[in-house]
Amino acid sequence: MILQEITTTRLNSHVDPTLMVWEWQIPVYLFAGGLVAGMMIIAGINMLRLAKGERAENFYSVQSPIMGFLLMNLGMLALFLDLEHKLYVYRVYMAFEPLSPMSWGSWILLLVYPVLILSALIRLPQAWPWLGKRISVLQRLSDRLTANTRVIKTLGTTNVVLGVGLGIYTGILLSTMVSRPLWNSAILGPLFLVSGLSTAAAALHLVSSVTRRAPAPSGFLGGALAALVQPLGDTPPGPGTEKTLVRADQVFLAVELLLIGLLFVGLLSGSASQIAAVDILMSGKYAFLFWGGVIVIGLATPLLLQSLELTHRLKHTIIPAILVLAGGLALRWVLVGAGQASRMIAAIGR
Repeated sequence: MILQEITTTRLNSHVDPTLMVWEWQIPVYLFAGGLVAGMMIIAGINMLRLAKGERAENFYSVQSPIMGFLLMNLGMLALFLDLEHKLYVYRVYMAFEPLSPMSWGSWILLLVYPVLILSALIRLPQAWPWLGKRISVLQRLSDRLTANTRVIKTLGTTNVVLGVGLGIYTGILLSTMVSRPLWNSAILGPLFLVSGLSTAAAALHLVSSVTRRAPAPSGFLGGALAALVQPLGDTPPGPGTEKTLVRADQVFLAVELLLIGLLFVGLLSGSASQIAAVDILMSGKYAFLFWGGVIVIGLATPLLLQSLELTHRLKHTIIPAILVLAGGLALRWVLVGAGQASRMIAAIGR
């Protein structure tokens, strides 16, 4: 209601060409949320593999919930900084609105924390021996979790379900705002979900490249840092695991490009306002960042480099993973900014 009042009484092309309410905090929040969603899905799938009896050292998982927990705090901090009335944030949880995407997202975020913590406890004492020796209850809890296949399976399924919900929510949060034509598309939910999976695979690939091929350090600080890159099992996965992450990321990047193409097709076949919104990405203020930062740097270049690496035409590096992460942030930066710059126009004007 406040936004409508500002729009009708203040916003015009002579005073305020665009109504920019969201700043850097929201793209950072959406980026962190997408990363966490992707990591939860990957971790959940790995836990389901563990429950089936597969060898734990064949894949990564412990660092997924630990990194997810840290990234979730970063995203929530960015969201908190964006709030106008920070002391009243608790009121979001005083009620649940089934028809409100923001209400759904708020409760999903609340559920994510305990699931991430429980997921991290599966092998945390092995990943951080210092903690396991001094807090024996963690060791006992970890042993119980690891020994109970049903619990591992349930936890893995919960990770996947919550991860999908969190990933799609970050896009639905924008797509429900029909007053912003660029956001008025059902493609945003799947696009942000796939982008989150891509950036998560890239992040895990990045940390796996610096994993020490040795037991976790027994000290406090060394063990804490090593816990971020420790495998699910007691021994690090082989090089084949990194290739699996690269191949998965290639699929995610290809699907992301397809979804961006479908987003453009949907907008260009839509209303005059949506067609005008596409112009902002094609030749407007955000065109350079979109085509250069998202399409070329964040999608096309990593796809090419990863293909050359997998076919042994190029030496393996962490450059593609870094580019994917940069592209994921750029995608959200562009869509949040360009979406706010888009506005409803009269059809007769076209």
